[in-house]
Amino acid sequence: MFDSNKQSAGQRFTPLLPALLLGSVLSQMAWAGEPPGPRSLWHTPPNPPPVTSTPTPRKPWMLRDREIELDLPLLHILKDAGARPLPRMTIDLFDNITPELDVSSTVSRINDTAVIRGTFKPPVQGDFTFVITGNILVGTIQIGPRIYKTDHVGNGRLRLVELDPDKMPRD
Repeated sequence: MFDSNKQSAGQRFTPLLPALLLGSVLSQMAWAGEPPGPRSLWHTPPNPPPVTSTPTPRKPWMLRDREIELDLPLLHILKDAGARPLPRMTIDLFDNITPELDVSSTVSRINDTAVIRGTFKPPVQGDFTFVITGNILVGTIQIGPRIYKTDHVGNGRLRLVELDPDKMPRD
């Protein structure tokens, strides 16, 4: 009754198991695609709230400004000194300039404040320093001769300003 030439189903398919597992892994890698592109740390809000008070006169060293809105989940990751590796992130300046951040130092304090320093990934030449307290980011950005800063204008609202270094008052 028992034929020694007949193999059980498990014995017949055992050599195929490694090939199936390898095919499954390779197909997952192919479907995974490339890592996601960089996300912007801030953007221009679609409908900025109306200004309720009299705007302060623009200073002569301010070339242009606009309100910005932070990506809060990305801000909290940036603020966390233990969050490494950081996701790729950019900042949205003026004229479609969106340099990618290369964070070199994050110092977190117990009072919910962090100081972030770094440069920009090539081809952009420049550096930045951000101070984040809670959900507020203030900082300075220098790219070549151009200088930008972020200001807190009140009630959690921020603005990005491009400065003219030749017209700025000397300290």
